[in-house]
Amino acid sequence: MPSVIDHAVQVRLLATAPGPQAVPAVLHYEPADPLAVRMTFPPEISLDGAAVDWAFARDLLAEGLYGPAGRGDVRVRPCGPERTVMEFHADEGVALVQLRTVDVRLFLARSYDVVPAGRERAQAAVERGLTELFGAA
Repeated sequence: MPSVIDHAVQVRLLATAPGPQAVPAVLHYEPADPLAVRMTFPPEISLDGAAVDWAFARDLLAEGLYGPAGRGDVRVRPCGPERTVMEFHADEGVALVQLRTVDVRLFLARSYDVVPAGRERAQAAVERGLTELFGAA
């Protein structure tokens, strides 16, 4: 069983001028943190030249495929049958990205193969137990 899932995706930045800009990003899932998903953007698109890493609930990503989801820093919603829009809210402003829904579905399916939906809390307990037994990795 894979311990970590990294899924490369192509996103379009919607809040840039003169128009949408395609950039690579990575969706990341670790069974050690079974409730969370991370999305990492390359340094060249950040204001400070460092890679940008956002963490949010896996359930939020799944819910956002079917309707608007999220009220905090990360929000997800469908944009027609083939695209999903994600909003990332920070003090500096809001970044909107659009990605292919099929990529999100594939990533989620891979993550559910590792930790099925509804089993996240049990997985977290197992990870804590292993850490206590063997020490920090």
